Amino acid sequence: MPIDAQGAFSHTFPVTADMIDRQNHVNNVVYVQWMQDVAIAHSRACGGYAAMEQAGGTWVARAHHIEYLKPAYLDDVITARTWIFDATKVRSRRRYQFHRVADGALIARGETDWVYIDEDTGRPIAIPEIVRACYPVLENG
Repeated sequence: MPIDAQGAFSHTFPVTADMIDRQNHVNNVVYVQWMQDVAIAHSRACGGYAAMEQAGGTWVARAHHIEYLKPAYLDDVITARTWIFDATKVRSRRRYQFHRVADGALIARGETDWVYIDEDTGRPIAIPEIVRACYPVLENG
């Protein structure tokens, strides 16, 4: 199951040719895309995406931080794991870990600071309880 007992979400996927850079490993900007993709997949799986649409809001990224630990290569299979570790009135912070399946190596980790906004005005608003309830806050994931 993609959501574990704590509420963290995992997704496994292959490294494809379009992700590879001139150094023959996954390009650094691909990790930002992976972070966004796994956050959206988590939101869909836990009901947060539907709740967000019902409430008329959306999430925007305020900041990303990524620490690259080991390279990933073409045809590697990666498991991305994500969870919310902090939530305030209008913001939530999400952590990510990327592991290579073949050897279990942690290849990268990161965080995104997300801000909840009104979809019509683009201004930050309080995260509605219907949305907040979809995401358990896990201090250590």
